[in-house]
Amino acid sequence: MSPIPQHTLFALLALLCWTNIRAQLPEEDAEEMLLGRIESLVESMAEEDVDQTTLTESLEWLYAHPINLNNTNARELQQLFMLSAWQVNNLLHHISQHGELISLYELQTIDGFDEQTIEQILPFVTIADSHPRRHFSLDNMFRDGEHVLFLRYQQLLEEQRGFSAIEPAALEENPNARYLGSPCRLYMRYRFTYYQNVSFGITAEKDPGEEFFRGSQPQGFDFYSAHLHLRDFGRLRALSVGDYLVQAGQGLTLWSGMGFGKGADAIGIIKNGMGLRQYTSVDENNFMRGLGATLGFGPVEVTAFYSSKPRDATVIEEACPTDGKPVISSLQQSGLHRTPRELEGKNAVHESILGTNVRFQGERLHAGVTAFRLDLEAHLQRNLSFHNQFDFSQSTYQRIGVDYGYLSRNINFFAEVALSDNGTMAFLNGLMISMHRRFSLAILHRRYNMAYHGFMASAFGENTRANNEEGLYTGAAIRITPRLRLHAFADHFRFPWMKFRTYMPSRGSDYLINLEYRPTRQIECIARFRHKSKPLNTRQETRIRALEDVSRTQYRLHLAYPLTPTLSCRTRMEIIRFRHGDAAEQGFMIYHDILYRSLGSPVAITFRYAIFDTCGFNARIYAYEHDVLYAFSFPFMADKGMRTYLLLRYKLTRRIDLYARLARTTFNNRNDSGSGLDQVEGNTRTEIKAQVRWRF
Repeated sequence: MSPIPQHTLFALLALLCWTNIRAQLPEEDAEEMLLGRIESLVESMAEEDVDQTTLTESLEWLYAHPINLNNTNARELQQLFMLSAWQVNNLLHHISQHGELISLYELQTIDGFDEQTIEQILPFVTIADSHPRRHFSLDNMFRDGEHVLFLRYQQLLEEQRGFSAIEPAALEENPNARYLGSPCRLYMRYRFTYYQNVSFGITAEKDPGEEFFRGSQPQGFDFYSAHLHLRDFGRLRALSVGDYLVQAGQGLTLWSGMGFGKGADAIGIIKNGMGLRQYTSVDENNFMRGLGATLGFGPVEVTAFYSSKPRDATVIEEACPTDGKPVISSLQQSGLHRTPRELEGKNAVHESILGTNVRFQGERLHAGVTAFRLDLEAHLQRNLSFHNQFDFSQSTYQRIGVDYGYLSRNINFFAEVALSDNGTMAFLNGLMISMHRRFSLAILHRRYNMAYHGFMASAFGENTRANNEEGLYTGAAIRITPRLRLHAFADHFRFPWMKFRTYMPSRGSDYLINLEYRPTRQIECIARFRHKSKPLNTRQETRIRALEDVSRTQYRLHLAYPLTPTLSCRTRMEIIRFRHGDAAEQGFMIYHDILYRSLGSPVAITFRYAIFDTCGFNARIYAYEHDVLYAFSFPFMADKGMRTYLLLRYKLTRRIDLYARLARTTFNNRNDSGSGLDQVEGNTRTEIKAQVRWRF
């Protein structure tokens, strides 16, 4: 009798030791894992207005087209946002040493893959013996390609001040007293994909208050975006035409699109720059528009990119330059064009970016060099004061950066250093250590010069921009038992120069402890504590500004559990305590979710009822909400009241999905909400949303 192959023994051993997990999950369970993973990642950006389209799109695509672990590479596995570099390396090394996996159970025999990790990646991976080579042709592309069309309508039902009636004479005297367009938000997106090799898409959006096919918008939508992205065509590793993103290194030199910060995954601090990526979101300013290409020469990839597009800016009308270029005081980010004043800044300045990235990818070492130049066809004259005198305030900008990562056994080293054209530097150094099968540690030190221009960067830090900051972050993940995990981090930082509302050098700290218990795959219990302290100017009128300590403490208890095979619940209680000097505010929020999912039913339902009571805006509480696909909802709750939402998904056919969402906030202690033109008279705010997805 011939001996049993070694990798078969691995699989049999894992199967005997671990029988709870199934190789294929029911669709409703996998979908909940997808939504849960998105929520955990988005929560690291809790107080930022970000677009999660790219993240959702990537994970949903992998859910529909799982990665074949027997025919993959490190770059593809990084798209999961779930595996560390040493986990990826251990997986690939195991396959190279013992042959292809014959069962997903075999993953548990690989160092770094415990039951919970495998459960997280299950919806997005598979195992196949055959590795078919696709012969690209137009016939194959159009036969096997996928078309997806989204149409979305969204509106606040209560009348906002910007849409209310006004006397013609008053409007003529102040044209900015009302919005020009209708109160609805419209969204349309078409995308064609052929595996991950070809992507073509068009995205269009109209924000509430913007005109549509009239007035300032005769072309219809206020924002249009289009892309053509090719990938893995021999030496041509990537080609982007139209709108795209560039992500390199750790985000310190250049990173367009979203980036993750500190969150409950205390050791997930390493960025994986994906190079060129197609752009499918609706942020109207922070992306590239032009041409980018990546060529591969063995382990070396060379990327060149050029972007040329208009962007919004605040124009100084009183300035009279002799060269005809506009004079601007700032670059705008909102993308809103609802009033004549906002329209004055639309496409006010032309931006050109030319750059390159050279990357080496070895088995254990990767390194890259990134350089680019940005030109604004305008004179940038910021209103500089003491606290912001080092801000970016020029028309031309150049930057170069070097990054590397090295994997040595169970230690992953990573770093990036960047040099701005004003001679200032910024750098970060970090390492991630798997000290034991049950214990991992992450350490990151950063130092960003006060005059370093963090424009177009998205590096790890406390500031939104990578400048004027020094800090040391330490995070740990401990698997106490197979079902009990502890994540914790401590971040100590200081700001060598003044900041907005902080007119002295200052320092602060951020601590988190997150205990997660999963007695079964369907039951999840989370207890979280977080405390952040960061000083601000004293609120007392004094001749010399002094600082007062400002702290925010968060307590959270979260429980998710099933009632029946098709009905599950989630309950969360959160308490916030805010202190500014001697003044203190506090608040709480409790919500209860009911979710209906059935494999045999075309209907999926999510319902939430939440109550909240806070002393004001400073004690606001954020809570992630499920939304229609590719939409984003992370509202905060402040004052006193309740919030409910109902989300329905109906599979009309195998290819057509209908979504409907109704969300309502009712305040018990106020008779209006919002401010300015967004103000609503009355104690309620009700939003409706409807969406159609057609796959053909």
